[in-house]
Amino acid sequence: NDYRRYIPGIGGIGDDRLALETSLRHALVQEQFQLYYQHQVDIASRRVVGLEALVRWHHPTQGMIPPDRFIPLAEKTGLIVPIGEWVLREACRQGASLPGVRMAVNLSARQFRQKNLVAVIRQVLSETGMAPADLELEITEGTLMDDVGSAIETMKQLMELGVNISLDDFGTGYSSLSYLKRFPIDTLKIDKSFITEVTTDAGSEVIVNTIIAMAHSLGLKVIAEGVETDEQLAILRERGCDQVQGYLFAKPLPYQEAIEAAHF
Repeated sequence: NDYRRYIPGIGGIGDDRLALETSLRHALVQEQFQLYYQHQVDIASRRVVGLEALVRWHHPTQGMIPPDRFIPLAEKTGLIVPIGEWVLREACRQGASLPGVRMAVNLSARQFRQKNLVAVIRQVLSETGMAPADLELEITEGTLMDDVGSAIETMKQLMELGVNISLDDFGTGYSSLSYLKRFPIDTLKIDKSFITEVTTDAGSEVIVNTIIAMAHSLGLKVIAEGVETDEQLAILRERGCDQVQGYLFAKPLPYQEAIEAAHF
């Protein structure tokens, strides 16, 4: 009891998505993924103290496919779980040769909800020889709020392994501050949307100041992401932010280039 109007070209969108999904399913087996690393810098010493692992996809015919194009597809299809496990294992394998340098790895919502997550991480640490204290798992606010009780239990088990936990994109989610004190975390990461406007928007500056003060009062470290100018860095230093990452210091680089630029 309705009608449909054909629009030339719209079928091609679905075809392209299906083709990309098919390619994504083969990408792991064909070793098309590569990790790039972005420096995390201590503000006081300006020394690189950590690396954030970021996955990149080198498609054999399309070249470099940006994460914002294939990560949502991987999330939707469930492929993010095996991809995420590969990222974790590869980051730990490479990070094991850099004792004392923190290796930050993002966990997707699907990964975090996997019942065998803790077992997988324990196995990866054992296989790679990565020191648990050098591994930091980044989890977004939204992921934790799906099931707060279960999330807290999982985080406690992860911390029992000796790994660190960072709350990523802080300030953009919808978590209640009453939950924040219950989450067993080590670090808050201020979302780059606030850092971008910290020198031009009074509201963003207030939010950044508040996050830093609140985090320190809870005994947490603070990392600001997306730092691109000296002016942004100056404000963060003045407010007592602990660490920063962004194009002001380095863009994401392949492993060898990243460690050479960091002067480890």
